[in-house]
Amino acid sequence: MDHQTKSEVARVVFPYVEILKDGTIRRLAGTEVAPAGYDPETGVLSKDVVIIPKTGVKARLYRPTNSTNKLPLVVYLHGGGFFISSMADPKYHDSLNKIVAEANILLVSIDYRLAPENPLPAAYEDSWAALQWIASHVDGEGGGENWINDYADLGQLFLAGDSAGANMSHHFGLKIKGSDLDQKLKIQGMVMIHPYFWGQAPIGKEATDHFRKSMVDSWWSLVCPSEKGNDDPLINPFVDGSPSLAGLACDRVLVVVAENDILRDRGWLYYEKLKKSGWEGKVEIEETEGVDHVFHILDPSCEKADTLFKRLSSFINHGKAPVSVV
Repeated sequence: MDHQTKSEVARVVFPYVEILKDGTIRRLAGTEVAPAGYDPETGVLSKDVVIIPKTGVKARLYRPTNSTNKLPLVVYLHGGGFFISSMADPKYHDSLNKIVAEANILLVSIDYRLAPENPLPAAYEDSWAALQWIASHVDGEGGGENWINDYADLGQLFLAGDSAGANMSHHFGLKIKGSDLDQKLKIQGMVMIHPYFWGQAPIGKEATDHFRKSMVDSWWSLVCPSEKGNDDPLINPFVDGSPSLAGLACDRVLVVVAENDILRDRGWLYYEKLKKSGWEGKVEIEETEGVDHVFHILDPSCEKADTLFKRLSSFINHGKAPVSVV
């Protein structure tokens, strides 16, 4: 970067974003795009569809090409702190191809609008609208996506996501109960990979890792212009006034954490709080040793990523009886 360009920078949100003095957002990561299509390595086919024409929100759908049964439907919410990445990010595209092939599922990856151009709760609103779009396919109510109509077993519906996407899965697992979607979408389970929760008071390694704590602090202040800061209920689900975890609208939850992740202790806290909340479902936790945040997205071909994908498949397919494609 030359001196003139440096002088134009008003704020750096390390290491991913620069905000120029004229308001321009310069993303330094998560901007690459991989096209949808057939992946010969996994035998998975993908395509892009516009699902919310008013806002331009899209989704990338994935399905294995060798299945003769209707498949569990996984609604996937990508990570990126709410401010980088997309459904077309090559790292997500590669990892989701592998997950779909391993678990033999139909997957819908939602491409919500990003902050700070669209501050929170825009990402939540877009993703909730995407769930309403999914619900339009239940009981022949008019949903027009043939992959969902032809290949999805809507009785086997899962919410999944990593980081910011896991955060949204949690909120939707609570919001859906008693909503207009409650009778249409029966969430069988949630997969929360390296969930992005935070708080003003540090816990665990946050208390000693001052550099990474300040880094995550800056991410949240970028995306959520809230006077509550790190104790906004969107990022801290345990502050006073937050809905009880006992209201989760599913029977099973898998929390995945990584040993070296600054968010690890928040994932464990969520697991412990959920166990003690009075929720009647079953929660499991899986910790991967020696790795950091979203390692499986950054390197989906590594051995530990393969182990994680098998664990996700086992969770999703637990007790599932195949439904034939008519």
